[in-house]
Amino acid sequence: MPQNIIDDLAATGTESWRTMRIMAEIVTALDELNSLHANCVSIFGSARSPVGSAEYQAAEKLAAMLVHAGYGIITGGGPGVMEAANKGATEANGVSVGLHIKLPYEQGCNKYVKTRLNFRYFFVRKFMFVKYARAYVVMPGGMGTVDELSEAFVLAQTGRTRPFPIVLYDSSFWNGFLEWLRNSMAAGGFIREEEISKLVVVRDTPEEVVDYLRKIIIL
Repeated sequence: MPQNIIDDLAATGTESWRTMRIMAEIVTALDELNSLHANCVSIFGSARSPVGSAEYQAAEKLAAMLVHAGYGIITGGGPGVMEAANKGATEANGVSVGLHIKLPYEQGCNKYVKTRLNFRYFFVRKFMFVKYARAYVVMPGGMGTVDELSEAFVLAQTGRTRPFPIVLYDSSFWNGFLEWLRNSMAAGGFIREEEISKLVVVRDTPEEVVDYLRKIIIL
């Protein structure tokens, strides 16, 4: 059934037709991303980082280096760090995917996305980030970035996804967060200290990230 008809029926508010729209979104994304034939790294970070900021420049450089190392790049397709990563990948002639979702603020799709997918549902979009990523690189960002990090951590922690590295970029940004995990969550018995050290690593330069990923991911 055509997507526009499904959307019209879903707009009636019935849960059954809304389920059809969810299914259509999943199938469309799977068909598109299955055709990439690339080992991709999902890069997350703030949509609010301006061009020329330290994290923008780092994301652009990192994406280009990952492409030269044999990886494709997946982002949320928006501005800021996402734009920088797509730019680095595209200008290096690599796979540059944007999983775009319409939001009230900041989320117009950037011009450097080569393969664009549009999402209505956050949970479908999150599934695609995990399914097609060999690794996560999490740059400085806000609550959306922390949300993606938390999702990946829980899936890895509970064994609900295949093991994949989660790299936090910029220790000066993430150290306070990690200290809180250790001093509050782990100290309170809510998570184990070894889960933090096992599932998350911190790196401070694009070169360190690429070197780490090349050692643990066999292409």
